[in-house]
Amino acid sequence: MKSFFKMVKAKLDDLSALLAVARERSFTRAAAKLGVSPSALSQTVREVEARLKLRLLTRTTRSVSPTQAGEHLLRNVGPRLDEIDAELAALSEFSEKPSGTIRISATENAAMSVLMPVLGPLLSEYPDIKVEIFVDYGLTDIAAEQFDAGVRPGETLAKGMIAVPISPPMRMAVVGSPAYFERRPQPRKPQDLTAHNCINLRLPTHGGLYAWEFEKGKREVKVRVEGQFVFNNTTLMLNAAWDGLGLVYLAEQHVQPYVTDGRLVRVLEDWCEPFSGYHLYYPSRRQPTPAFALIVDALRYRA
Repeated sequence: MKSFFKMVKAKLDDLSALLAVARERSFTRAAAKLGVSPSALSQTVREVEARLKLRLLTRTTRSVSPTQAGEHLLRNVGPRLDEIDAELAALSEFSEKPSGTIRISATENAAMSVLMPVLGPLLSEYPDIKVEIFVDYGLTDIAAEQFDAGVRPGETLAKGMIAVPISPPMRMAVVGSPAYFERRPQPRKPQDLTAHNCINLRLPTHGGLYAWEFEKGKREVKVRVEGQFVFNNTTLMLNAAWDGLGLVYLAEQHVQPYVTDGRLVRVLEDWCEPFSGYHLYYPSRRQPTPAFALIVDALRYRA
């Protein structure tokens, strides 16, 4: 039975590879997404076209585009193939051990502070499970991007999702290096940040800069800070803060070790109220595989 499913899966994988090229309009981008070489992917596509006796992709030196037959395949077979992949993955419940690949979209801090401490030990017990973590700061459409789940604070989740808490409540923190505060006074209220060199995070969603949000009692303040550096990566932001290049606004657990050892100084702590912690979310219509159910249960936060 396993050999039969492997054969079926192989043919479906070939079709999925072709659809990936059609969707990306590029062998290079599709190969990177699938984790194969462009030459191997090109060979797979040629074999699919030979089996079907149809030209499905038009190739030029600069671009790749679907033919009319390819468009039909993309429009009508693509969604069904996604459903078949999900159902084949669900068949793993009949095997003795949970197996399969689980793809998760998460911020860098969530991946480091929540996912890896749990998934590292778990996967050592289940060698047939693989986890792909994609670091992303935008509000990714996990269904469209074919992720099994995403991780975001509970307050930012879309409707129609099952949300499982995987961390305690969180707080944000504003920090800078001791060397930075030797040159500038510490801010006492959020509005004081307009006089500081602040290190911004560029969000992929709409290309905007992340606004710094503060709350104290019933007062809520959102500050559009400015500075000389903008990054799309929190590790680079943290390194810049260490070097005394400005203030950063990051999750408390991300910066607390460096506040404790004195490398960073925290300010405006009384303006950083707790908010809903990280949640693992996935579409309500998703049929969980044993591997996915195992990961959800392991990550679930129990106060």
